[in-house]
Amino acid sequence: MTPSLNRRHFFAGAAATAVAAASVSRVALAALPEAVQQTSADTAAPWTPPGVTGAGRPYHPVVTLNGWTLPWRMNNGVKEFHLVAEPVVREVAPGFLVNMWGYNGQSPGPTIEVVEGDRVRLYVTNRLPEHTTIHWHGQRLPNGMDGVGGLNQPAIPAGKTFVYEFTARRPGTFMYHPHADEMVQMAMGMMGFWVTHPKQKHPLIDDVQRDYCFLLNAFDVEPGSMTPQVNTMLEQNIWAWNSRVFPGITPLVARLGERVRVRVGNLTMTNHPVHIHGIEFEVTGTDGGPTPKGSRWPEVTTDVAVGQMRQIEFVADEPGDWAMHCHKSHHTMGAMGHSVPTMIGADHRGLVKPLQRAAPDYMVMGERGMADMGEMQMELPANTFPMMTGTGPYGPIEMGGMFTTLKVRADQKAGDYSDPGPYALPPGTQARLVETGAAPAATRPTPPAQPAGATVRKPSADANPSHAHH
Repeated sequence: MTPSLNRRHFFAGAAATAVAAASVSRVALAALPEAVQQTSADTAAPWTPPGVTGAGRPYHPVVTLNGWTLPWRMNNGVKEFHLVAEPVVREVAPGFLVNMWGYNGQSPGPTIEVVEGDRVRLYVTNRLPEHTTIHWHGQRLPNGMDGVGGLNQPAIPAGKTFVYEFTARRPGTFMYHPHADEMVQMAMGMMGFWVTHPKQKHPLIDDVQRDYCFLLNAFDVEPGSMTPQVNTMLEQNIWAWNSRVFPGITPLVARLGERVRVRVGNLTMTNHPVHIHGIEFEVTGTDGGPTPKGSRWPEVTTDVAVGQMRQIEFVADEPGDWAMHCHKSHHTMGAMGHSVPTMIGADHRGLVKPLQRAAPDYMVMGERGMADMGEMQMELPANTFPMMTGTGPYGPIEMGGMFTTLKVRADQKAGDYSDPGPYALPPGTQARLVETGAAPAATRPTPPAQPAGATVRKPSADANPSHAHH
């Protein structure tokens, strides 16, 4: 973790157009709050404001996986923040860099953390090459602050600063993202988390000892390149948590017996069944707020649909290193060639040498499955993430993408978010080899004979007009 933040100021002038989400005058801009920057991909320590919050109640701050919380300043009872929309370079995994658009040096942008009842003022400076806006996803606020370009406000031109101001009216977990050229800007990584803590003890919101949050996002980065393909709809090849992929995703850690909350927001183009090994949890909140206690049930997987947030809670009562991942298996892999044929069961005997004479770099791959890819030291194009990666204490983990671990330890100190390292398994508690002698050789099943005269014909487009697409 890194608690340090780099700081710098931006721009001395801006437009003076008065609108609902107002542009900022040259005089006001001189007094803008600091635009704090963060370029490290490490998970920052929780940011605790001095004393108590402006609403009067201390709160347990969130920890954003491979992210950070944006500091604010108090100005006459208003919490002021400064977001800067700008191009960034994100380290998605060690050695794998991607050109993105984000906020304050990062994609996703920093988490905004306030308390129910806070008056907030958010300055947004646009350093992108085109206009933008910010939509405060899930918030109750005046219509003119909702951030839909053309509908609620003029877009923020490049080089200008607008200000949004409203009251954080209800506790919960929210997101922010552009509502201008949304397809491009979100595909480039523009998004962030917002957490509003309850002002008073809430009957549906329990106290926790650990509070984590992260966003699900996805990119299509062709091998050897650095810039996402923004027109890809569903065939992304980089499936990420907070623009980070395994083994670059920080593990979640907890002390044995602690109550843990995890807030997960989905701004990809598909759903994600998030699964945690070793514990049962309850869904305690959505974008709409905390769920009634009578609607909760124990689960080990929850599906997070597009544009949704799911807040889950559990007691970390089983020590160990427990996998946590999206249960769509191709989302726990790196870049894959989706057009590569399946070679399982193909007999390459007698073919390899002739093929290598024609293509010297040819290698047998996939006839026994793809596990060999986890160990293969195959040269990849520059800045290309492998399909399978990661090594544990017992060998290759053969994962990537949306995968990390939940590490529960009896000796983890309260408030300590450092990685405790691999779990020391107690004697007699690990699956082990059983010596049964040599296993029989695998056999290849004989394919059934085709019936004599069997043919397959593709129906013509007008063969069944009732099945026409509309």
